[in-house]
Amino acid sequence: MEFMKQYRVLVIKAKADLKAGKNLLEDIEQGDEELDIGVVMFHLQQSAEKLLKALLSYHQHHYTKTHSIRELIGAVQRYNIAMPEQSEQLIPLSYYAVEGRYAVIHDDMEDVDKYILRLDELVHFINEMISLSE
Repeated sequence: MEFMKQYRVLVIKAKADLKAGKNLLEDIEQGDEELDIGVVMFHLQQSAEKLLKALLSYHQHHYTKTHSIRELIGAVQRYNIAMPEQSEQLIPLSYYAVEGRYAVIHDDMEDVDKYILRLDELVHFINEMISLSE
């Protein structure tokens, strides 16, 4: 079995988090009252974090142990790594890494679709980058 590079593992895990977030959102939209939007946002934050770390890893740059999307985007920019234009819209997801899981439920439904769109763009961008280089 071929050794999987770290960035590939991160992308696989990020896609799983994104899919989990989409599936949970669908459950909420179908009336599941045992779920709240914070759970969806947590998975979207995890996806964003892993995708940005995958970008850094793919370009062989170190990243710190952080949940901050702002910090990770800053590192991507410092290393002049390309990413989709509106990726900075993902920064507010940082709130859901830790604090958001324990806070009062927020009404963030209007932001969910925007985050999913930005994450789908980032996944597509990274998939293209990886496939072009191999």
